[in-house]
Amino acid sequence: MIEHPVKVVIIGAGGFGREVLDIFEACNHPTMKYDVLGFIVENEYYTPNSIVNDKPVLGDLTWLMAYRNEIFVVCAVSSPQHRRRIIQEATKIGCRFCNIIHPTAVLTRWVTMGEGVVITAGCILTNQIQIGCHVQINLDCTIGHNAVLDDFATLAPGVHISGNVRVGEGCYVGTGATVIEKKRLGEWSIIGAGSVILEDVPANATVVGVPGKGISTREVGWHLRRNMK
Repeated sequence: MIEHPVKVVIIGAGGFGREVLDIFEACNHPTMKYDVLGFIVENEYYTPNSIVNDKPVLGDLTWLMAYRNEIFVVCAVSSPQHRRRIIQEATKIGCRFCNIIHPTAVLTRWVTMGEGVVITAGCILTNQIQIGCHVQINLDCTIGHNAVLDDFATLAPGVHISGNVRVGEGCYVGTGATVIEKKRLGEWSIIGAGSVILEDVPANATVVGVPGKGISTREVGWHLRRNMK
């Protein structure tokens, strides 16, 4: 029996949205597994009849209401706080979320994950790793044994997470950062590009440098403000 490709829509048509489309296309060789219908954007970014990488921008989130039972959705918005808000709106609509993993990524069978996870090319995930929902792991990241990435955690390209590290909800780890073993990155914290984390990072803190040093702390709940950058 021939199985039909899974119909998928990508939320977000920016740079990472195009990279997520690349992952779907890579997964479609040699057999087509996914039929990517196009992109969804928020209303203020929607231009009728626009095309991104040969795929149509279908509309804003209201488009999903009519098709939510026919498709799966993955959110390719890079900002963890904006991704969280959009996912909440899509969940209220009744959307179903899928995971997408580039075929060059290496995952052992001891990796577990929630829904809406994106893992890009060249990543390596080893043993007893827990990945939450709507986590993004960008190009060439490595994640060691017994690491935990909570919901909406985001690893930019080239991040190295050692064993027994916990990356809290909504934490953003910048390009090329390294976290040594047994450290905790607090929820909604920000780790600057190239930083080396030798100590635990508090929630809502911004840490940069080698070794990483705190430069600011945002108020609890800062990520809930719609217009926060």
